[in-house]
Amino acid sequence: MTSRPDPVAGGGVALVAVPGLGLSRTDWETTLRQLRPRPSRTVLLPGYGEPAQRHQALDPASSARRLLDHLAEVEGPVVLLAHSASCQVVAEAAAANHGRVVGVVLVGPTTDPRARSWVGLAERWLRTAVHERPGEVPVLVRSYLRTGLGVIARTMDATRCQPIGVPLARVRPPVLVVRGRRDRICPRDWAERLASLAPEGSRVVTLPVGAHMVPLTHGALVADAVAAYLRSLGAELSGA
Repeated sequence: MTSRPDPVAGGGVALVAVPGLGLSRTDWETTLRQLRPRPSRTVLLPGYGEPAQRHQALDPASSARRLLDHLAEVEGPVVLLAHSASCQVVAEAAAANHGRVVGVVLVGPTTDPRARSWVGLAERWLRTAVHERPGEVPVLVRSYLRTGLGVIARTMDATRCQPIGVPLARVRPPVLVVRGRRDRICPRDWAERLASLAPEGSRVVTLPVGAHMVPLTHGALVADAVAAYLRSLGAELSGA
């Protein structure tokens, strides 16, 4: 049996969050505000809060290598948080860095192979969007314009057919999958499928409210789920 990294040995863990596709630090602010001490950082990557150059590769493995460069600046063991398409980036990074990553939280992970086509993605997005809060729109527009609509499309195209289950099966710590009750982009059976591919002890938490944007709209509930997960690991947050 493969031994898991011990999050307690280093005197606590740091949280490193990656926003969803086209989003920004705002994506995680509501959630991270509830957790004390403050987590180390929210990392922006090309396609995930930052614009991209024309030549940059935006597939999950390439983005994961950029994330690992950021992790080199964080001391001690790390718990990675991801939302939506960045779940694939975090899964790749966690699979590649067994020694540092002691926990993984995936919120609304993509992409269910039943809806990898552009038509399938659009259909699920529309079915989910009707359950989101209208107040999100100005925040989302600012984030999307910062990242760039062309970059978002390129990143999604490089991501939508990449199977997240492959790197997830190589992750060592148990994985927490969180979803909103009305999230059609990440339906419950898809979330449960991912948890079954991850290490023993992985589980799904379906929040009683919310849709796909729960880190932004129901941050306190997401934070509660993360805090319970950390307790299950025997981990405490390091100071910022």
